[in-house]
Amino acid sequence: SLAIPIFFISWGEQTIDSAVASILNATVPLFTIIIAHFWLHDDKMTVPRVLGLLIGFAGVVVLMSEDLSASAQSSVIGQGAVILASMFYAGSAVFARKATQHVAGQARGTAPLLTAALFMWILGPLVERPFSFPTLPITWIAALWLGILGSGLAMIMFYYLLHEIGPTRASLVTYIFPLGGVILGVIFLNEHLSWQLVVGSMLIISSLAVVNWQPKKLATDEHG
Repeated sequence: SLAIPIFFISWGEQTIDSAVASILNATVPLFTIIIAHFWLHDDKMTVPRVLGLLIGFAGVVVLMSEDLSASAQSSVIGQGAVILASMFYAGSAVFARKATQHVAGQARGTAPLLTAALFMWILGPLVERPFSFPTLPITWIAALWLGILGSGLAMIMFYYLLHEIGPTRASLVTYIFPLGGVILGVIFLNEHLSWQLVVGSMLIISSLAVVNWQPKKLATDEHG
């Protein structure tokens, strides 16, 4: 269930720096390609894919390096929780690809979200003490935005990609999250345009091209 990685990453981020969390979360594609290689017949390791994933991971590290500091929180338990969440994300993506072949497209994304929401609503009051609801309207707006677009619509699209291009390539969205966040910060919050953003962006975009690159003969064979 998605509830397990959501719980671990939310809990882990309370004790580690956000830049560290972004880097650790970027291990999802690396775990995905390993699991998929041994579990799926059509999503195997290849030199371009492994190289592309490593380039993308390096891009995330460069991108977030400016936010890393010696004073940043670095709880080993928190880091372990985020890594564990990444492993669960990777495993759930591969499992979903294998187990939902004959499930309707919309159900593929909505069912995991509903079960995760139910789990979190049950667990939340038990873990969070004292438990309280937000009082600011902007908080509810943000929650609805993330729930409807950032989770609901995004999850349906992600599960569509799982079956169209496979878990490894679909998991590359993990590299886009920190890139999108930093770019939006520059545009809307007037944050500094650093060399880390430029170099990290180039590496991440390059990784997408490398992972999706296929020799002409192989591409022809796959499409008949």
